[in-house]
Amino acid sequence: MRALTWHGKRDVRVDTVPDPVIKEPTDIVVRTTSSGICGSDLHLYEVLGPYLDPGDILGHEPMGIVEEVGPDVTEVAVGDRVVVPFNISCGHCYMCGLGLHSQCETTQVKERGTGAALFGYTKLYGQVPGGQAEFLRVPFGNTLPVKVPHGPPDDRYVYLSDVLPTAWQAVQYANVPPGGTVTVLGLGPIGAMAARIALHQGASLVIGVDLVPDRLSRASRDGVKALDLRRHSKDIGDTVRDQTQGRGTDAVIDAVGMEAHGAPVAKAAQWGVGLLPDALAEKLMERVGVDRLGALYAAIDIVRRGGTLSLSGVYGGAADPLPLLTMFDKQIQLRMGQANVKHWVDDILPLLTDDDPLGVDDFATHHMPLEDAPLAYRTFQAKDDGMIKTLLQP
Repeated sequence: MRALTWHGKRDVRVDTVPDPVIKEPTDIVVRTTSSGICGSDLHLYEVLGPYLDPGDILGHEPMGIVEEVGPDVTEVAVGDRVVVPFNISCGHCYMCGLGLHSQCETTQVKERGTGAALFGYTKLYGQVPGGQAEFLRVPFGNTLPVKVPHGPPDDRYVYLSDVLPTAWQAVQYANVPPGGTVTVLGLGPIGAMAARIALHQGASLVIGVDLVPDRLSRASRDGVKALDLRRHSKDIGDTVRDQTQGRGTDAVIDAVGMEAHGAPVAKAAQWGVGLLPDALAEKLMERVGVDRLGALYAAIDIVRRGGTLSLSGVYGGAADPLPLLTMFDKQIQLRMGQANVKHWVDDILPLLTDDDPLGVDDFATHHMPLEDAPLAYRTFQAKDDGMIKTLLQP
């Protein structure tokens, strides 16, 4: 089959690799029809190379048609249409029972001390082949895939793999009160969808902060109060307080993470670590804070006293300095973590209708063939051509 594989920093290629096969009785094989490129994929493209090997298959936002099932699979059949959640969860362990599917005890990568395995996402999370490929082996065929109806285009459902549950969880964790206010930092796919969800759930004011004109324009059309960070980089906290009776918003969602703009020293550290031999680079990344924390510091400033920070952006540094005195003094509540995809599916599926209240049907800005994936990564990384969300189609 053809699949997008990692070969080095900013070097991804579409190669011919062996087709996946059934390994366990509850496995299924899915023929991919659409697979999204996630902002987290850019972490692999830029920063997390020490945890990858050449030839690793990327991608964790796939959907498609069931092509083959193991002998113990009873809940889906060949020909069914399914979305594959990005975290690999068994559905029956203690953590899955709590709705914490991203902490699944069956697939935790214990040798790395991390949570549930993820498709297409480094040795830290199991080094499982990903879904930017023609076919994908999916374990736990009775409990993991999300069965969706035939008929509507893939765009209706593919975001159940990651974007929708990640954004939904970000808003739930933000704990925005009825008619309350929230700032969303970063208007990429997750931030843009989180803003839409917050408005759908009744927030009276959603402020979105970014510095990419296409993202700001799109958010404004969605009803978001868009603030251009290029104009407000020195006074973003004061600008938000001016919109909220001097308090700050009830909640802030940080949808930026380690790829924040600015912070040249931290950026240099990220690049420097990436040039070291993998074994040494891994130790430094796990034990030394190298993240660019501008967005997180801004969130702490922007949120009102007693408010909530919700972190959906991925951070990688293990020893990043945090202003704990300020956080304690402001009585800030903080929630974070990988999205528990299966936990939120039942809340989201009823909204994926012809009425399209979350605007999923036209959420993608680009549809590209799998063979053009290297171009798509370059364009997305450079934020060119108005690219916000791309779906690859094998």
